[in-house]
Amino acid sequence: MGLMIRRSFQLFVLILLAAPASGRFSALAQGPSIIGEVQSWFAQTSRRAPGKWGVVVADQDGNIIWEVNASEPMIPASTVKLLTTGFARTVVGSEARRATRVVGDGQIDPATGTWLGRWALELNGDPSLDRPDRSGPTMVDLAHQLAAIGVRRLVGPLTVTTSAGEAKSVFPSVWSSRFRGRSYAPPIGPVTLNENIISFAVAPGYKAGARALIVGEAPMGVAGLVTVTATTIVGRKSSLRFGAQSGGRYIVSGKIGLSSKPRRYTAVANDPSAVLEAVWRRATAEAGITWVATPALLSSEPSPRRVLAEVASGTFDSLAHEINTRSLNIGAELLLLWGGGPKAPADALMAHVRKVTGLSEGMHLVDGSGLSSDDRMTPLIFTTYLAKIPLTPGGHNFPMLLPANGSGTLRRLKSGLPEPGVVRAKTGTLANAATLVGYLGRSDGTLLIAAMYNGGSVYAARQAQWALFRRLGANGIVIPSDDANATGGPVVPDHK
Repeated sequence: MGLMIRRSFQLFVLILLAAPASGRFSALAQGPSIIGEVQSWFAQTSRRAPGKWGVVVADQDGNIIWEVNASEPMIPASTVKLLTTGFARTVVGSEARRATRVVGDGQIDPATGTWLGRWALELNGDPSLDRPDRSGPTMVDLAHQLAAIGVRRLVGPLTVTTSAGEAKSVFPSVWSSRFRGRSYAPPIGPVTLNENIISFAVAPGYKAGARALIVGEAPMGVAGLVTVTATTIVGRKSSLRFGAQSGGRYIVSGKIGLSSKPRRYTAVANDPSAVLEAVWRRATAEAGITWVATPALLSSEPSPRRVLAEVASGTFDSLAHEINTRSLNIGAELLLLWGGGPKAPADALMAHVRKVTGLSEGMHLVDGSGLSSDDRMTPLIFTTYLAKIPLTPGGHNFPMLLPANGSGTLRRLKSGLPEPGVVRAKTGTLANAATLVGYLGRSDGTLLIAAMYNGGSVYAARQAQWALFRRLGANGIVIPSDDANATGGPVVPDHK
């Protein structure tokens, strides 16, 4: 018996010595086959995508099966969103909704339908507000509710209030200035319509010499901010010019051919308050309400609190699932504000991660989306979080809030895996980072994987990460839900 024990121990030592110096593993029941697969994968990957790698493959309890640089702080990019999701959900709950309201103090004149008293719009950073091409509440819905209680005339300035800090949206100071003006980095804050992106199409007029026309707009009403000086000419050729002006306005000049197709323009709403005013003007008109705008007066009075009209977003879970599936930066930042409030929300996020994981070293977060290159996270913190967050009161069915393979940012994982739902994960990409963190279903238990890369071979690293999940999940099974009757993630619109 003693000889057999010694030989078993010697064999175990030989296996350890055969592993790369940078990688180690635990001798779990499912370990040997996984270890061999990961060792082979990493040997190829480290040559094809040179740079800094941090990888942890763990079992569903968070026990490490294989790792390299598990405790190395690395740029996480958009994988921060899964932490933000867990944090905000823990604070507000899975069924919470973001409300947009008209509030006021006063009464309706029964003779004229004029609102006599103060009124204001309350915006709270609903990421789904006023998106014509997606489900979600609109300002027109809000105005129709106001009309339904008898309001036919509003007098006064557009006063904006919020329960989420200062009633304005700005470009975050923690984001690189090179992102300013990019669609993935719009202003962040309570005043958010159509994800703070404006778009419209310009079409030729009805005849040569006529002014060009705006034939599509999002959000509805933004055409009121666009000055069109472009004229229609004979033929198909066009020479349109689009530019931004002061006060949140835009101009389209030049010429467009009478036979030309409409030209669509999209831009970041650098002045969301101007967009809100234009959208509210259109919404009230659609609802049959006359709005007589007057100059704003400075006042120290508290905002009116009686709710005159209210629309709300879908549930937190439906919003979070869409935000993670699309990797929507503005959405993640609004979830962070929802859960953490306007003062130091990133600090509250880190406190949450420490509480869930019991780990504190190797973590530094300054935003909720991962767009900042100042963010740092270790692979070990990620896998520990994935293991422990589902065990918390706010973590029920947490994997279902992440996109499944074949959808959204995981669409390239459609092939090589048995079916959708074998993987629930979050990607992250910056110019010098490619990360993939999430769950992988197997018959011998769900694997937790954090594959993080920082370096100059981002494309090759991403392909390698796909390959790792395909390799370990070739015979995978759909990740089970906490609910016996559940069939997948939250019910969300099918965005095509």
